[in-house]
Formats: sequence, C-alpha cells, structure tokens
Amino acid sequence: MSDELMQAALELAQRAGAVALSHFQKNLAIERKQDGTPVTRADREAEWTAREWLEGRFPNDGILGEEFGAVREGARRRWILDPIDGTKTFVRGVPLWGTLVAVAEGERILAGAAHFPAVGETVGAAPGQGCWWNGVRCRVSGISRLGEAAILATDERFASDPGKLKRWRSLASHAALTRSWGDCYGYLLVATGRAEAMVDDVLSPWDAAAFLPIIQEAGGIFTDWRGNSTAFGGDAIATNAELSVEIRRFLLIDLPNTG
Repeated sequence: MSDELMQAALELAQRAGAVALSHFQKNLAIERKQDGTPVTRADREAEWTAREWLEGRFPNDGILGEEFGAVREGARRRWILDPIDGTKTFVRGVPLWGTLVAVAEGERILAGAAHFPAVGETVGAAPGQGCWWNGVRCRVSGISRLGEAAILATDERFASDPGKLKRWRSLASHAALTRSWGDCYGYLLVATGRAEAMVDDVLSPWDAAAFLPIIQEAGGIFTDWRGNSTAFGGDAIATNAELSVEIRRFLLIDLPNTG
C-alpha cells in the first residue's frame, strides 16, 4: 500500500502543479490572507484540482489544504496539500516553488511528494520504498565537515524568534555556504545531495508533511527544533546524516533526552 500511496501522491502533485504552472509568470491578481501572506487564483485552482481528484479516488479520506481547510476531519487517513509552496516566489516569476502532497494516518506520514513544475523536478517517498527524484533513487550527501557544507533557510531574518536567529547565525558562520534557496526548494536540495541542511523557523503541516518521508528515505534526518521526528512541530531542521548531530547542537532549543 505504501508504494501505491506514493504513486498516488506523485500523480496528484504533478496534476495540481500543472494547473499552477499554467498561471506562472502571468498577470495574476494578488490577494492577502488574514495572516498577511499572498494568495492567487493559481493557488486556489491548483488545490481545487487536487481535491476533485481525491474525491474521485479516495472519497473516504480526509483532506487538509492550505487554501480550503479540512474536510472529514475524523477520517482514519487524510491528505495534506499545499498547492503552491512559495507563493511569494511564484508571484515574482521565480521558478523555485513547488506543489506538495502528503498522506497521513494521525501524525504518521505514509507518503509524500513534491513537484517543481517550473524547473522540471519531482521527488517522492514512502517509508521503506526509498526516495525517488525524477524516477531515479536519490540520497542525501555524504559531506561530514560543516566547513564544506551548504546550509539553507527560507528567510534568514527568523523574525518570529530572535533566539532561533542567533542559533542560525552561529551555525551559518561555520558553514562553507549559506543561501536562502527557501521554501520547499531547500528540502529538495537536501534530499538530492545538493545541500546539507535546510532550516525553517515557522512551518504549517502542509509545508512540512511531504518532506519528512522524502528526507528520511533519502538517508537524512528530519526533526523539529526540539529534536522530535515530526512534521507537526511548527518548525523544521532537515539535514544529511553525517552532519545531523553537529548541526542540531547549534540549533536545538532543548536537546532531546537520550538517557
């Protein structure tokens, strides 16, 4: 079943991503949601396409999406959707955005997929099935020295938490390269061995859920800032395995109890 769900998540991400791509670099009206973030017709049409597909294929499953909320909240299984992760990037015509799909039972992620239509990349994974990048098995990098590592964040300001910003800057000062190739694109780079860490100080479930199995099945480590292996912690640290401990020593708010 995990392979079937991974294939379904990949197909759904590609379908919804194609709808978003049809609006990319077009003259779209930009609205503001209550939290101040942008939303466009492209976000809504892409998510609606995903929901229609799910209603036909998995009518008993719940759905949680960024734009239209939750349905069938009591369902055993639910699909978690972000039609355009990186809307701020999207509306500026920059191609580093993606469409994210995950399927979960409770907080256990059964499969995840991320499609990047404007750059022609797709990655998907399910526990025990590996991580697949454009149909080829992929892995995180083997870099083990922080001084050789590329460290990424969506936004270096970490405006929500000065403490996290201080930790990030301490980590970044020891790395070979720091970039804000952010939103979902940074996690793609970690999963495919092109960067060693991606850090976010604020994430919603639809931002993170797809990437927990993707990073893990690529051989990496995905946790929140307290060291918990979860997509529902409200923040995230994704790393390769070799630098997992060292990077988290810089960033973790509370070191997990290993005693």
